[in-house]
Amino acid sequence: MAGENGEAVRNKHVIFRDYVSGFPDDKDTEVRELTMKLRLLEDSNGLLVKILYLSCDPYKKFRMTKPYVLVYVEPFRPGSPLTGYGVARVLESGHPNFKKGDLLWGFTGQEEYPLLNAPETCFKIEDANLPPSYYTGLLGMPGMTAYAGFFEVCSPKKGETVFISAASGAVGQLVGQFAKLFGCYVVGSASSKEKVDLLKNKFGFDDAFNYKEELDLDAALKRCFPEGIDIYFENVGGKMLDAVLLSMKLHGRIAVCGMISQYNLEQPEGIHNLTNFILKRIRMEGFVVTDYYHLYPKFLEMVLPQIKEGKIVYVEDTPEGLENAPTALIGLFYGCNVGKQVVVVSHI
Repeated sequence: MAGENGEAVRNKHVIFRDYVSGFPDDKDTEVRELTMKLRLLEDSNGLLVKILYLSCDPYKKFRMTKPYVLVYVEPFRPGSPLTGYGVARVLESGHPNFKKGDLLWGFTGQEEYPLLNAPETCFKIEDANLPPSYYTGLLGMPGMTAYAGFFEVCSPKKGETVFISAASGAVGQLVGQFAKLFGCYVVGSASSKEKVDLLKNKFGFDDAFNYKEELDLDAALKRCFPEGIDIYFENVGGKMLDAVLLSMKLHGRIAVCGMISQYNLEQPEGIHNLTNFILKRIRMEGFVVTDYYHLYPKFLEMVLPQIKEGKIVYVEDTPEGLENAPTALIGLFYGCNVGKQVVVVSHI
């Protein structure tokens, strides 16, 4: 089976060089260019695709860490291409669910022309009227993360108070909008005045603050939530989590989506206010979005009308070129991105 006449093309890859300790930097990966033929092997049930957009996500730091550090996470292998979520166009298909020209999103290689050996894990993009890049974020893994964490893990009730850390990121901006549409009071924290303005003026949060300007996080939270917090959507960990525990209400719920403040520390910070879990009967639950992918149709049924009616907005940060993917990933850990970090690999 030949794809686009099986011609030879130059294929750029982002290669993982070695395991990372502390913050990742540009020495941990490199971009290589190899020649390949656009061709599937005979009788393959895989897909040959062309990457259009690549998603940059903090969880990749786990996979850049030595295997014995996080036993439940499969690490990247030094010398191999990085993988992650992406949006692609099918060049050639050996799978009955996909045909040439289809758009899909799912787990792909960080390269221009990956071969997908498990296409059943990918989702075909059925709605061509929305930007395909949305399927790296709003309509992809981050959107499902926001939906599952808020609705399935936290079980919200109308009128409840909701706090979201790292609220301007790919997941946080959606949790806030879902919560507002559901009828909750919503506050978010972010790392700059620009991001705080975005939360209040574009995403419709009731309030927001720049945590870098707050000398006392406990006081900031009590200012925003004088009667306490019902739901905390956790993206940060560390000092923020410790402060939040002091402001949680009785029977409060915490959905642990991420702890980006801790990913690059040699020695993670401890939490001191744990007694609040007992006294306030707080429930804290970590979750992984792949456990909820069976709910993807239900998620689309909710969110697609809201997008088309203008009730949900989404902000992307979109550097161009596969060669800029390593820098874009590193920037996540320094708060450089505004909105969902997406690398544009190709527009066609």
